[in-house]
Amino acid sequence: MGCAGTADEVAALTAWSCSDECSFSAGASTPPRRVVVVGSPGSGKTTLARQIAACFNGSHMSHIELDALYWEPGWTAAAPDRFHERVERALAEGSWVVDGNYSSVREIVWGRADTIVWLDYSPWVIAARLVPRTLRRGIRGEELWNGNRERLREQLFSRDSLFLWAIKTYRRRRREFATLLRQPRFTHLAVVHLRSPQSTVAWLEHECRAASMGLTAPPSDQC
Repeated sequence: MGCAGTADEVAALTAWSCSDECSFSAGASTPPRRVVVVGSPGSGKTTLARQIAACFNGSHMSHIELDALYWEPGWTAAAPDRFHERVERALAEGSWVVDGNYSSVREIVWGRADTIVWLDYSPWVIAARLVPRTLRRGIRGEELWNGNRERLREQLFSRDSLFLWAIKTYRRRRREFATLLRQPRFTHLAVVHLRSPQSTVAWLEHECRAASMGLTAPPSDQC
């Protein structure tokens, strides 16, 4: 593959580096084509996935929201076989970005991805994002998936509260992702580990600039 962009532009792209708030595994030599975004509830998975899809619009990258495939009307969970079928059908697209943490389809999704983006924010950042999101959805009655809407009473004052779930599972989820990403069956994944919203913005800007320039491989002696 060749390189695109002027020498100065390419140098600027590759000079960008991670701070202590992010890390990268050895990535593929081409831009990501199949991306998974994971993280705690409220970390901004869906928002980032949409932005990634928009960046790579030239490659017709589709956005797949696992919640939309899982939840049926009346907050009814899809039957396991139906959920798997929906995910399989969605992944048939050539290029995609998936957001969601569903362990029941992890082997399918992660197995076919080339890149995973882990939003590993502090619990304070999660809470600061999740509370206003919950209030906004409840007050406005925003429709989420298949006619479902969050209710403030349930989200803030019940055992089914997503806010409580996010806090209770925070440490376990972090340990789980760290362990999974070391598993041999997932070593094919390029891992982007982002520990702050600021590092996420910087990484996304970098990827969008590369995509807009048509940078298809890291600079080499041939560039």
